[in-house]
Amino acid sequence: MKVLIVDDEEMVLQETKETVGLELPDMKIICTSSPFEAVHIADRQQIAIAFLDIEMPGMDGLELAEKLKKKNPDTNIVFVTAYAEYALKAFGMFASGYLMKPLRREDVGKAIRNLRYPVVYQQERLRVQCFGNFEVFYGGKPVTFAREKAKEIFAYLVDLKGATATTGELCGILWEDSVDVEKNKHYLRNLIADIRKALRNCHAEDVFLCRRNRYSVNPEKMECDYYRFLHRDAAAVNSYRGEYMKQYSWAELSLYQFEHW
Repeated sequence: MKVLIVDDEEMVLQETKETVGLELPDMKIICTSSPFEAVHIADRQQIAIAFLDIEMPGMDGLELAEKLKKKNPDTNIVFVTAYAEYALKAFGMFASGYLMKPLRREDVGKAIRNLRYPVVYQQERLRVQCFGNFEVFYGGKPVTFAREKAKEIFAYLVDLKGATATTGELCGILWEDSVDVEKNKHYLRNLIADIRKALRNCHAEDVFLCRRNRYSVNPEKMECDYYRFLHRDAAAVNSYRGEYMKQYSWAELSLYQFEHW
């Protein structure tokens, strides 16, 4: 499944590609400044979402959308334009979105989450490494957390194996000797947002659970060497070398179970 972006202005084309790429990091994005080339691309590729400028020479975006829909009725059409007057025609064509220039990432994200024909990702599971340093991978690449403490919270929740942690418990883990409770709670909310964003970027939002200031992970939604070890998986047992989330001091408490396993 591919994403197609068509705009006759090269600078806008690249800006749109960058913005869409932030919301759809795992999908191939094809760009062209020619609506005629876009038709040929749709002949050879299965297009899941098409972001189309409307005012283009030779063939406007509305006409291009009709041609793309004839080739694949399930293609989601999202118009990207500087002109509001085409909105009625666009939605008369059952478009999935109508975005105004300059394009904002939050608008792209909203359009993607509300597609007329939702894109089904053939995604692999999140892979979590607990032995040695704690690391998180998706598609063979490390998952990037905006702040190291956001990653540490996620590590702590993985260590809990699906049990919940309260806001107070997480603040105690991160700021053990701090007395500025309200400041810590405010910062924790930012860290929780970081976790959600990092997981959303790899389509793994369902790994993280949050209910009324209680947080946990869903162990069934990830691959984890620690969890496989607890289920006596031979490969996981053999991979353990006496180190567990070694960058976090609180993880030393969990080493007891390995020593007495």
